[in-house]
This record gives sequence, structure tokens and C-alpha cells, in this order.
Amino acid sequence: MNNTKTDKQNYKKAPLSEVHLRVLIVIILGQVACGFSLGISGTALTNASKYIQISDLWTGLIGAGALLGLSSSMLIGRLSDRIGRSRMLMINMYLLAVLTLLHLLTANLFLTFLIRIGIGLMMAVDYTVGNSLLTEWLPKGEDSKQQSHLLIFWSVGFIAAYLTGSLLTGFGAFTWRVILATGAIPALIAAIFRSCFPLPPSPSWLASKGKVKQANFLIGFLLGRKWGIPHFKHQHKSSQNISWTILFSKKYLRRTLVGGCFYALQAFSFFGVSIFLPILLQGMGITNAAVSGIIYNLGMIIGVFLGTLIFDKISRRTFLISNFLISGLLIGILAFMTKAPNTAKLVIFSLFAIILSAGLVLDYPYPTELFDVTVRGTGVGTCITISRIGAAAGTFLLPILTNTGGVKLAMLVCAVVLLADFLLCLFWAPETSPKFMKK
Repeated sequence: MNNTKTDKQNYKKAPLSEVHLRVLIVIILGQVACGFSLGISGTALTNASKYIQISDLWTGLIGAGALLGLSSSMLIGRLSDRIGRSRMLMINMYLLAVLTLLHLLTANLFLTFLIRIGIGLMMAVDYTVGNSLLTEWLPKGEDSKQQSHLLIFWSVGFIAAYLTGSLLTGFGAFTWRVILATGAIPALIAAIFRSCFPLPPSPSWLASKGKVKQANFLIGFLLGRKWGIPHFKHQHKSSQNISWTILFSKKYLRRTLVGGCFYALQAFSFFGVSIFLPILLQGMGITNAAVSGIIYNLGMIIGVFLGTLIFDKISRRTFLISNFLISGLLIGILAFMTKAPNTAKLVIFSLFAIILSAGLVLDYPYPTELFDVTVRGTGVGTCITISRIGAAAGTFLLPILTNTGGVKLAMLVCAVVLLADFLLCLFWAPETSPKFMKK
């Protein structure tokens, strides 16, 4: 029987089914675990400073450790383009849980830093490979829509980490290590679910390797025999021997630079502010940092919901340009409100959180849309690698900037970075939304 006949309908047009739901839940649970693992370090380090001497350098390094590990995404993406998506996603959450529990065994700052890098490496699998698999399985239209929703679940994990770290007490000098170790809980939940409901390979990836018959058999088994790989995909050249340097060729260079740089400059401000929120609030003179932090994080989740609501209502370019302009202006204004009432500061700060967080919705679908399936894993991984360098820089520098020039200097630097992102997207960002590209 010839499985490459053209009478099969494109599987990307199939209605939502059980396999789509399984892939989606797997990726959602991974996003919750990743958000929690990233968010937990700030409150843990704030708690640690009560019991041990910890310099700004080590505060920045440990806070940035997971982000440095995430900078391996380029290599992870390249590996996933070679060996496939599903196998990597079946083991990374178990390894993430094990690494997280190692925090209970050491208070050494250097070892803690190394553990955080390892945690970031495991998270890179979900950021890079998970997004590629989701895009290559979900029906056309649902793929980018559900990717934009992933930030809701990531934010849930991130905020849950803040609340956990703020409320967890009673272990004395051991508390900060217990706080870090709580990241194993969502990681284990995600890992066990993946073991109970294994992930299927990506049909698009199989086809890109020339395994069209295998791809069609898989699609027929999971979705029905009338669905398959469309004929034009049969012509895809195998990516087996394609070098990652193709991303810097004339065809992909602009997309690689925009995807990586917009993400990096956004991440610089977001992670710098969010991970060290207690330090920033204290520097602003806001005394009730716990309540203020909850308000800020509430603004963040409101922003993500706002972003998902407008995601398909406006073009990707308009979304990017307006988001960075408004958020850059807001935090720039806040930097000069040193003598303003705390209530006014918190209102502006919360508006900043809402606007900047709304833009996070583009972090998953936009880089994915920039690249075709042949280089998607490598392309998305490269964008994430560039972005994590920005995130790590923001996380490392914010406590140092705050101690050097006060919170005003830290916020002014964030404002300059966001306005630079505005200019980058204004002149370079391509439109990727099918809805607006037709116009």
C-alpha cells in the first residue's frame, strides 16, 4: 500500500482530538514547572540573605543560573531537529526534579549556581522542543492560539513560586534551600503525566527526514486514515545535514536577529524586575513588599490574559511595537517618581507589569512562526538562546545596578532596553500572522 498518495487530507486541518489534547496538556504542565523553577530563586535568595552572607555577585549569579542553562536552547533545538521531539520531552522533567532536590543537600553557593544551570538546561527542552512539537501537532490556527495561551500557565507557575517562597517558613537557616527544592513538585507532576500518556513523534519532523510512510501511518493511527502529510511536504529536503549556520544566511538572517533580539531585550527587563521584585520594591521605599508583590504579580497575570485576548485581533508587528513603546515609557516615568506617594508608584508599576506581560504572549508563537519545519527546532532554540543571554544579563545586573545607583538607575536601564526593542521591531520585525499577511 502506498502511503504517499496525494488523496490524503492535510493532518493540520484535522479537528481537535484526543492526541491534540494529550500533547497540549503535556506542554502546559511543563510550562507550569518551568515558570515555577524560574520564579522560585528570587524569594529563596531573599530568605537566604537573612541567615548567610551573600554578595550581590552571588545573588546575581544564582538568580541568573537557570537562565544561563536555558541559553543551551540552540544546542537543544539542533539536537531535536536531528533525533526528534518526543524522546527528549519524556525524560527532562524527571531530571529537572532530581536536580531541584539536590538543593536540599548543599548550601554552597557555587554548587547551588551549578545546580541552577543544570535546571535551566532541562527547562530548555520544554521551551524549545515542546513548542516545536505543539506547533507540529495542533491543527492550523489552534497551534499559534494555544502557544499564546501557554504564557498563562507559565505565569501561574511563576506566581505560584513567588507565593510559595513568600509564605514558606519554619525551617530556619534551612528555609531557603527548602524553598528552592519545592520546584521538584510541579516537575514530578509533569514527568509522571508524560509517563502515563506518552508523547507521539512529530509527523512533520518525520516527513522532513524523508519518513513520509511512517508519518502517514502515525497520523492514520491517531487521527484517522483520511489524514496525512500533504504532497508538498514530501518535497522537503532532509534537515539531517543542514548546519545551524543556515540561520545566518540571507534567507533567515533577519528573522533570526529579530526573533532573538526582541526576545532578549524583553527578557532583560522582565526577568530582572520579576525575579528580584522584593529588592526592587524595597528600593522604591514600598514597605509592605509582600502585599505589593502580590499586586504586581496579579498585574502580570492580568497582562497575560489581556495579551491572549488581543493576540489575533491585531498584527504581530503592531503588538510588538506598541508593547515595547508603552512599557518602556511607563518604567522610564516610574524612575523619576522618587518622591511620589507609594500608591502612585505601585499603580504605575502594576500598569508596567500588565503591559510588559501582555507582550510575553508573543514569546512562543512569534519565533516559531519565523521558521519553517526544516529548521524550526534549531531556529527557535537559537532565538531562546539569545533571549536567555538577555534574561541572564538582566537578572545578574539588576541587584548590582540597584546597589550602585539605586532603583532609579536599574529602572532607567530597563527603560532604555525596552525602547531599543521598540526601535528594533519598528524597523525590522516581519509580519507572521496569516490573518494580516493576506492584507
